[in-house]
Amino acid sequence: MAARDLFPPIEPYESGRLAVDPPHELYWEQSGRPDGQPILFLHGGPGAGAAPDHRRFFDPGHYRIVIHDQRGAGRSRPLGETEGNDTQALIADIERLRERLGIERWHVFGGSWGSTLSLAYAQAHPERVSALILRGIFLCRETELEWFLYGMRQFFPDAWANFAAGVPEAERNDLLEAYHRRLMDPDPAVHLPAARAWSVYEGACSTLLPSPETVAAFGEDRMALGLARLEAHYFKNRIFLPPNALLDNIGRIRRIPAAIVQGRYDCVCPTVTAAELHDAWPEAAFQIVPDAGHSAMEPGIRRALVAAAERFKGV
Repeated sequence: MAARDLFPPIEPYESGRLAVDPPHELYWEQSGRPDGQPILFLHGGPGAGAAPDHRRFFDPGHYRIVIHDQRGAGRSRPLGETEGNDTQALIADIERLRERLGIERWHVFGGSWGSTLSLAYAQAHPERVSALILRGIFLCRETELEWFLYGMRQFFPDAWANFAAGVPEAERNDLLEAYHRRLMDPDPAVHLPAARAWSVYEGACSTLLPSPETVAAFGEDRMALGLARLEAHYFKNRIFLPPNALLDNIGRIRRIPAAIVQGRYDCVCPTVTAAELHDAWPEAAFQIVPDAGHSAMEPGIRRALVAAAERFKGV
């Protein structure tokens, strides 16, 4: 099949809210073909939320496209809420949504934090996953957190300088703690500037070439607060999983068909992490896109993701 870009924009044929553990209420939607092959899109962050363009990775004439915003993210309520928000809860929410929609098994598609949650969900419920499509691999190991907080300075010293400037110099030896404290402050005059600084830093480092549109989107208040607060919450708690758990439990999902797509110049989630996942899981297809950074919307990344979804039709 010839390489193609995203499918045309579509609107959901159904959407709703799913009440889970108080105070959380999740937004969900379905688009594409109601009797089609189910595929679940898991957004990044944690806390970034999903966007209309995320429906466009999938052929709407074949797939039943399910998207939801995770706890505290996007259109779910309350925004940025950390109470009762951990990886085990997010896995349980996915199962609640699957049962609510009457789906037996589905493909699971996730990038960045979405790849983390996809792996964690599949390892918890391998019988419910027919295929995995993963992009921009993040396993939340100490080396990856250190890279995000300090290492990206090697390639984006200007963006890192603005990020570091969000806290006093005396606190910059522990940026995670310094930001976490401000992001959890109930005063918007404290938490919103911190959220914008954190989120814009990530947005500025997410594309191979400068993208003012990406930076502007990451700087919007709702996006910034959900993303920054929940990332700091999950990072501080090491995603509520034992160290190296996602690699240690690859045996649980080894037989699930999988594709790993990674930008060569991904500075947010460096390519070595994807390579180490593939080393542990050689049965998974592994593609390094030579002209891409982190964002799913990089041209080479989105073509590779669309192609993966096309290959897994009928799996």
